[in-house]
Amino acid sequence: MAANLNLKVNGQEYQIKVDPAKRLLDVLREDLGLTGTKEGCGEGECGTCSVILNGKLVNSCLVLALQADKADILTVEGLAENGKLHPLQQAFMKEGAVQCGYCTPGMLLAAKALLDSNSSPTKEEIKLAISGNICRCTGYDQIIRAVESVVKARERN
Repeated sequence: MAANLNLKVNGQEYQIKVDPAKRLLDVLREDLGLTGTKEGCGEGECGTCSVILNGKLVNSCLVLALQADKADILTVEGLAENGKLHPLQQAFMKEGAVQCGYCTPGMLLAAKALLDSNSSPTKEEIKLAISGNICRCTGYDQIIRAVESVVKARERN
């Protein structure tokens, strides 16, 4: 039996009917067509499915869609505004933090969640913030440099 689900995703309101057992990840990808959020492990271990739910970073593979009823959700598709990449997206590209790209959406959202709560994190705080996201390509150095470059740019402004 389908249940009503009300979401605000990337600033847009949605009302859909979902199976009560459906995960938020599946609603985002299948029902809303937001395929930037990836499924890696399906067990909350890799971070590829990370989204920001009501201001907190979560693994969308572990959240039942109905648990997100009336929630405000940010996915990687919502980072850019008016066709302009978010500073984190620009920094990831500049620093070569985008390799295969599979972990990139989750990494970007983990970095954004950190910077939303701590505008001037240390290198150790950056490492901790992205530690729930597995990357097999970059070795993390480029990702850390990208986040540090955004912090430095903010401090200059």
